[in-house]
Amino acid sequence: MTEEEKKQKEIQDDLVKNYRKRMDSSALRLSIRNHLRYTRAKDEFSATAYDKYMSLCYAIRDRIVERWSKTQQSYYNEDVKRVYYLSLEFLLGLALLNNIINLNLIEEVKYVVKKSGDDFTKLLELEPDAGLGNGGLGRLAACYLDSMATLGLPGYGYGLHYEFGIFKQVIQNGFQIEVPDEWLKFGSPWEIERPEYAINVQFYGKSVPEKDEFGRIHFVWKDTKDVLAIPHDMPIIGYGNSTVNTLRLWSARSSNQFDLSIFNHGDYIRAVEDKNYTENISKVLYPNDNIYEGKELRFKQEYFFVSATLQDIIRRYLKTYDNFDKFADKLAIQLNDTHPALGIPELMRLFVDIHGLKWDKAWEITKKTFAFTNHTVMQEALEKWSVNLFETVLPRHLQIIYEINSRFLEEVRSRYPGDNLKADWMSIVSDSGEKYVKMANLAIAGSHSVNGVAKLHTEILKNDVFKDFYDLYPEKFSNKTNGITQRRWLLVANHYLSQMIREKIGDGWIKDLSGIKRLEKFSEDKDTLINLYKIKLENKKKLAECIKKECGINVDAESIFDSQVKRIHEYKRQFLNALKILMMYNGLKKNPSLIASPVTFIFAGKSAPGYVRAKLIIKFINSVADMINGDKSINGKIKVVFLPNYGVSLAEQIIPASDVSEQISMAGTEASGTGNMKFALNGALTLGTLDGANIEILEHVGAENIYIFGLSAEQIKEKIQKRCYNPHEIYESDPEIKEALDMLRSDELSPGDTELFKPLYDALLYGDGGGEPDTYFLLADIKDYLRKSYQLNKDFGDKLLWQKKALFNIANMGYFSSDRAVAEYAEEIWHAQPVEIKH
Repeated sequence: MTEEEKKQKEIQDDLVKNYRKRMDSSALRLSIRNHLRYTRAKDEFSATAYDKYMSLCYAIRDRIVERWSKTQQSYYNEDVKRVYYLSLEFLLGLALLNNIINLNLIEEVKYVVKKSGDDFTKLLELEPDAGLGNGGLGRLAACYLDSMATLGLPGYGYGLHYEFGIFKQVIQNGFQIEVPDEWLKFGSPWEIERPEYAINVQFYGKSVPEKDEFGRIHFVWKDTKDVLAIPHDMPIIGYGNSTVNTLRLWSARSSNQFDLSIFNHGDYIRAVEDKNYTENISKVLYPNDNIYEGKELRFKQEYFFVSATLQDIIRRYLKTYDNFDKFADKLAIQLNDTHPALGIPELMRLFVDIHGLKWDKAWEITKKTFAFTNHTVMQEALEKWSVNLFETVLPRHLQIIYEINSRFLEEVRSRYPGDNLKADWMSIVSDSGEKYVKMANLAIAGSHSVNGVAKLHTEILKNDVFKDFYDLYPEKFSNKTNGITQRRWLLVANHYLSQMIREKIGDGWIKDLSGIKRLEKFSEDKDTLINLYKIKLENKKKLAECIKKECGINVDAESIFDSQVKRIHEYKRQFLNALKILMMYNGLKKNPSLIASPVTFIFAGKSAPGYVRAKLIIKFINSVADMINGDKSINGKIKVVFLPNYGVSLAEQIIPASDVSEQISMAGTEASGTGNMKFALNGALTLGTLDGANIEILEHVGAENIYIFGLSAEQIKEKIQKRCYNPHEIYESDPEIKEALDMLRSDELSPGDTELFKPLYDALLYGDGGGEPDTYFLLADIKDYLRKSYQLNKDFGDKLLWQKKALFNIANMGYFSSDRAVAEYAEEIWHAQPVEIKH
């Protein structure tokens, strides 16, 4: 054998031995072929496109697994402080392309797939969206996991493994119809079930005091109904490093799978009744909580997930330590809103009842361990659970909460003697009317840190929503403005734009978005601005094809793409946008030259199934669309589309193609928003109010590169306090507004049914249920909103000026990276350090 032959044999031997972890195209191709044959049991003649997609996923997963194992082992070997991020939602989006890019394998994969005669884009389209969230909360959690891994932080996500994610939205006759989202219908190649780490979770029963051999009283939770929590692990890959963290999701499984005695007596349905009832816990994201059964199921979901998680965290901690003295030094638990706040009494139960800690020590450790992120200023969104529900489902936890509250109120009364009103307001348990537990109050009392998610939001928390708590614990409160991962929302979502940026300034921004500021130096470069325009146009053409396919509507890719895509809610004011469009349409009918540039208004978003008003707004938007799109007399100058089934994948098509980003919530209601950041990073100009992170975007991009309208939060607060807001007066005095609103009571929008939109009309002018009219100040803001809309419509006509504004938005988004946000959490709240994983 010649030297050359020996060398080739060594290469071939290494390929065969290490093909699962090598990153070259030859090894990747062998990996895919072997998975097709041995994992999918198919050959080249019987393999379907889905088999090939799954084989590619498994080949990519092979290259993750060893890094995953090394990462976890490094955390044990170095005895690092770990961060646990608890969230009821993780809106991950598609994993295959994201994982390929984070492994820096995109060119190799494209080459291998092409050589195999397959279409890479079509393979990617076979992946279902993991709809484990409803909106910004879940997407934020996903961004933060990505950033933790990229920064090398020892991080874990914990949540629920919903069999059916957020429902699939279908639009029928303009109305939202919900159908099940079977994202797990064919399984997921990215998750690994770990039944060996199953955990028992208890419900119902009774809490019984018993004496030990020394006469000390302790409580035993007896006669419970038990459920097994089965973990499913998903890898979270860092970009440009070897870190692979874990997202662990819990599914519910009956501890009594099958009652053979009942089966043998012929009652086959009842034999599996317990199994079916139990496994409802992880069946669906957000059951309809308008009925008691729905509320109880949601309550059980929240407890099931935190109990399993905390038992798992303690199990992992006790592998290294035999007492809890270092517990808070070795781990931090972040509560993503109030949904995981039941973790506070649960950790106390585990410490006191199971592990025998004294109350004071257990409470000290608990407070040092937990940190709480608040995501809302809306009183109705601050979770409350009835005492009756606690008494039935979690009797021991109610006792613990009463004890926490008693000691907490002692502290309040000693600080504010005689101020019973303050004590009542701050109490964790409300005694007025129906008794309930205020979960935000519990989260603040039981955490060492409380943060808002935008500067304005945090100030509202400190000065209004939680003012009494801020006065008592000022050191707990801080701001951590939300962020987004540029890897998902630019590198993955907008290939053409990210390519252009790399050519101009390199790729350092992928790991450090502050570097994107260097793009500003091209703001006067005509070629760059023209290229930016062409990239946007190409993305718009793709979205226009999607709109044609999904809605059957032809739209002009040269028109302004003006997008409002987010969860449908009254405070987000999609209704305001639709009313403004009506006013523009009415104006255009009278004056055909009113609108300088044709505009396509794009809506997308889901309403909660039980939210009647929001669902009626969806119908209203679609009725406006039908009327305007069917009017040939306006020559297509306005088009309106509602894209169904909004999720991460659809967002990745809409956001890169949008010229205008509608962020129009009533000032003082949106905690932060992250859609505003995603749009701006992709070169869309914000049309918005002084709310949430819009204010900080304004500070970074400059007033000339954003369109701000409407009342400020302070102005609205003053009008509410002085009771001087009269929407009916505005309606009567402004012919444009009156004309648009009167259309809600005619049959122009709802032929043959003049009552359909009456609830929307009445809510604006008269209020409903004894409430104030126009709760979200639509009529107060609409004329200024209309003026700014006409202004940006005119500005769009100057293509170079518009692209310059777009470039300034892109270049000034560095602050809004989730890497920056997570680094702040790590330094100021978690006190966690990055760990280098050697590969």
